[in-house]
Amino acid sequence: MSTTRQTAAEIVVVDYGLGNLRSVTRGLERADASVELSADPGALGTADGIVLPGVGAFSEGMENAGPFRDALVEEAAAGTPLFGICLGMQMLLTTSEEADHAGEGDAEGLDLIPGSNLHFPDTVKVPQMGWNELDVQREHPLVEGIDGEYAYFVHSYYADPDDDGAIVATTDYGLDFPSIIANEAGNVFGTQFHPEKSGEVGLRILRNFVDICAEE
Repeated sequence: MSTTRQTAAEIVVVDYGLGNLRSVTRGLERADASVELSADPGALGTADGIVLPGVGAFSEGMENAGPFRDALVEEAAAGTPLFGICLGMQMLLTTSEEADHAGEGDAEGLDLIPGSNLHFPDTVKVPQMGWNELDVQREHPLVEGIDGEYAYFVHSYYADPDDDGAIVATTDYGLDFPSIIANEAGNVFGTQFHPEKSGEVGLRILRNFVDICAEE
């Protein structure tokens, strides 16, 4: 007799042309989510949770994600869990030095977690590429059961939120930078690392995210 697999939450992964979509989708499915890849901003309104993945440059990311801006801001304001990954996390902030370095002017982020993204100092090799430790600074459902674990990073810029209260976890790479951030309401959050590439630790984080979505 066949059985129907039960899913814990309906997750929409935003497809704006710059995401690590296949790995993110597989990771979420392993975490018992039903996943829809969508290039339609209208699909966000029916989701239990939203994932904003991303690889590449900040300005290009914001340009590509332009059609989703209003829908992302509206869903965040409505309390829908919104999870930014790597570049997707940086896009949750207000600005980034990356646009200035590329001569592309001031690219405007989503401003859901006020702050900027800064380039690592010249004293460290960039990009940071590989495994590094997560040091949890405060409680948040996303980091339930996570502290002192290692995750996989690939980045040259790091988040600098205006409010230190937005910092959920830090990582040491020449300086202690925020590797997990969240807004005051707790429903908008992001990881600088790639949970979908971080083995069992990453899977635990994705399962925590699905649990957050299932409770909404």
